[in-house]
Amino acid sequence: MTARIENNLESFEKIAGVRFNDKDLLKQAFVHRSYLNENRNFPIGHNERLEFLGDAVLELVITDYLYSKYPKKNEGEMTSLRSALVNANTLYQVAENLKMNDYLLLSRGESKDTGRARQYILANTVESFIGALYLDSGYEKAKNFVYGHITPLIDRVIAEGLWIDSKSLFQEKAQDLVGVTPVYKTEKESGPDHDKHFTIGVYLKNELVATGQGKSKQDAEQEAARKALESKEWD
Repeated sequence: MTARIENNLESFEKIAGVRFNDKDLLKQAFVHRSYLNENRNFPIGHNERLEFLGDAVLELVITDYLYSKYPKKNEGEMTSLRSALVNANTLYQVAENLKMNDYLLLSRGESKDTGRARQYILANTVESFIGALYLDSGYEKAKNFVYGHITPLIDRVIAEGLWIDSKSLFQEKAQDLVGVTPVYKTEKESGPDHDKHFTIGVYLKNELVATGQGKSKQDAEQEAARKALESKEWD
């Protein structure tokens, strides 16, 4: 098993354009907690601490990038752009581009779920990988990875309006067109305290217009509002 993992990860290093000194750190970035439940003798821990670190490194790199690239944008605009670049949808696309799903270590149960839950796992894996790269090779290497695989998506984010505050726009449209203020309700909450996932529904009176998911209620509300705008054709 270990030899197969090492061979796989060599191919991943080529795809990602990186080279790890500590191969165990690279392996750990791909170990989901569920895998250890079924493989208790596996010598490497899960990736949640790396995810925590990588999230902070990613946010700093993106903040620095936006601050330099857009000297005329205000704080609110840069915050929206940053949110669009580091959210689960964008990071899932990065994971897809890097074929990260091929290297994940999951339980048999998690392996069968290829829907939205898997997308969140892959988005989290991008963060854990960045955390591992930071520990292994330092900030500049982590920054180079982000600049190579994440910041180039900024043009698509802007072109498709993914940075727009969908929640504010949906409220404005709803009040103007139907005279109703949207209400957001938590439909589902799952995961441990350090890794929550929320499903939020947005309602116009008693009508459930759309639902959204996210690692925070704010992200889930934004996705729900974006889908509601599409559903109502108000976008």
